[in-house]
Amino acid sequence: MKLVTFQTKGGEERIGALLDDLITIADFRAASSANGKPSPAHFLDMLALIDGGDTAIAEARRIAGEVYTGRAKVAAVKLSDVKLLAPIPVPRQMRDFLAFELHYKQARAQALRIRAATFPDPAAAAVELAKTDEFKIPPIWYDQPVYYKGNRFSVVGPEADVLWPSYCQKLDFELEFGAIVGRKGKNISRESARDHIFGYCIFNDMSARDAQYREYPGRLGPAKGKDFDTGNILGPWLVTADEVGDPYNLTMIARVNGEEWGRGTSGSMYHKFEDMIAHASKEETLHPGEFLGSGTVGNGCGLEHDRWLKPGDVIELEVEKLGTLRNRVVKPSN
Repeated sequence: MKLVTFQTKGGEERIGALLDDLITIADFRAASSANGKPSPAHFLDMLALIDGGDTAIAEARRIAGEVYTGRAKVAAVKLSDVKLLAPIPVPRQMRDFLAFELHYKQARAQALRIRAATFPDPAAAAVELAKTDEFKIPPIWYDQPVYYKGNRFSVVGPEADVLWPSYCQKLDFELEFGAIVGRKGKNISRESARDHIFGYCIFNDMSARDAQYREYPGRLGPAKGKDFDTGNILGPWLVTADEVGDPYNLTMIARVNGEEWGRGTSGSMYHKFEDMIAHASKEETLHPGEFLGSGTVGNGCGLEHDRWLKPGDVIELEVEKLGTLRNRVVKPSN
């Protein structure tokens, strides 16, 4: 199923399933309360649905099937009549990993060039900087998945405006996708980790690159390089794991104003979601509704190409089977 969180014209937030026609939404609450009964708690929001487990998902599938066949017309909502929000507007936790080696290599190489350009002799500086550990991939990256915890309160969804941070000169997008945890667990084995994945969605991890590189020597963070309102974009919907099938065979494309800026494949992940779950759950409980980001696919951001966003640009991130996540960059006037 393609699960969505949407806002009605009256401002009410609801959840449902987008049908295969990509036009009709099955409104779970409307269907379950059609006979005067109160809607069950697991249709309150997406986190409640995930918490509801197999029973809630089975009922959601039944409703989607009834809307598809016309047996539950009262629960049929036109996509064009509502506003899609992030599938999970406030995830319980956000961990973003760095799983693509090509992105890491290319981002480090570009960071080196940017740093070298500040010296009187950039070419000579680049040679010397390349000898330092700062611009090499550290061995620990190959030994274990690395991640940071993002701001779960800055999440927005498809078509939302991305507000340019006032302290940023170089704003960038990052083409990622992520897994949503569906089952609670601790010390989860890699072999059983896939059973804990509820579904997947596209993730645009916006970055204030100049702030990010100013903070980098502090050895903490990222902080204001990532933490700003509208900086975490999820959507357009959450696709259940059974519908995605193999998550490591998905084409990923980034476009700006209709022009392709980069393309990659999820198959190039060095660390898989199973590795992330096994590592993150070591002596720590993972909860349903947590988000695990893949990190940026190789060629999946402006930094790797030394190309930068401008106010008014429209970003489109497409991931096979997961849809297209579209947003516009806006620079506030005040």
